[in-house]
Amino acid sequence: MTIVCSSKMSSTEKRAMVLCVGGTGYIGSHTAVQLLQAGYNVAILDNCSSSSKEVIGLIENVTQKKISFFLADLMDVIQVRAALRKTQPDVIIHFASFKSPAESLSYPLNYYRNNLVGTINLLQVMKEENCKRIIFSSSAAVYKLKESLICEDDPVDPSHPYGQSKLMIEQILKDVCNSDTSWKAISLRYFNPIGAHSSGLLGDNPEYPTSLLPIIQEVASGHRTHLNVYGNDWNTRDGTGERDYIHIEDLVAGHVAAVKHICLKNTIVEENHLIYNIGTGVGTTVLELKQAYEKACGCPIPHVFTDRRKGDLGKVMADPTKARKDLNWEATRSIEDACVSAYNWKTSRIQKVNTTESSKKL
Repeated sequence: MTIVCSSKMSSTEKRAMVLCVGGTGYIGSHTAVQLLQAGYNVAILDNCSSSSKEVIGLIENVTQKKISFFLADLMDVIQVRAALRKTQPDVIIHFASFKSPAESLSYPLNYYRNNLVGTINLLQVMKEENCKRIIFSSSAAVYKLKESLICEDDPVDPSHPYGQSKLMIEQILKDVCNSDTSWKAISLRYFNPIGAHSSGLLGDNPEYPTSLLPIIQEVASGHRTHLNVYGNDWNTRDGTGERDYIHIEDLVAGHVAAVKHICLKNTIVEENHLIYNIGTGVGTTVLELKQAYEKACGCPIPHVFTDRRKGDLGKVMADPTKARKDLNWEATRSIEDACVSAYNWKTSRIQKVNTTESSKKL
């Protein structure tokens, strides 16, 4: 399927350099691929604390294009400044953060220090180097959750320090933009990205899975005995929780659309910090996602119903109307597409590991 997003670029856009901060992670690496394929120049800055430098080679393999990589930490202003001076980016996409809601409840100071101070350092260097276009990787975790479609103007009320740090960064961006109208910022509030790149080379590889599809994959591969399903009495089609899952390639197409938008925006606009939901507006239940992955992998995935978790809601879904209207973007890939891509990536990764281990024995 295709993404509803114009592929035509002006000569200025084609020359644009995009620096992906945190670009070796799950979302950042997929975004780098689509940006390169869309004709942008791309550089990546990452400390690889939760990813690997080998991702750079995978991105280059998929795209057959070279990218500049900077092993650097946002806590080190000197490293960040050196990267910006070397690349002179037109736009920065800021993916880098600690990102576990559960972990943030146990280590709030770590989350606030890393996410907030790192962002402030980045913005300070951007100001010094006169790079004033930024796209921020935010989250639906900023919202006060409700069971009807969530739009960008709905109340915010994060339930954990991770979500709170994202909301605080959005406020920082708003204040920076208000102080100087030459700044342009877009915050993208993600819902639930799943799946992998169609090449089978890039995918989600968390060390300790906490989201649903990676956990389902662990059950399928025998690393877990069963899937815990928290509640089967929700007001949904099958009684299990319903969430807005979006194929990773659709989600990153939203970033490409945002880059196009931020490059084309007029110098003076009424509002120079924009916020968009990146979701589908369609819900998928726990059992529906499990069944879709069973179909993809060809094996049953045992599950056990257990009590609801405190604070859970039956349904959480985006209203993506604003992104569709302003960015000319919408998600088009199915949950089945996402599960097939995730299975293909997992299979290719297992084959790669087995081949490596066999080579070591020779």
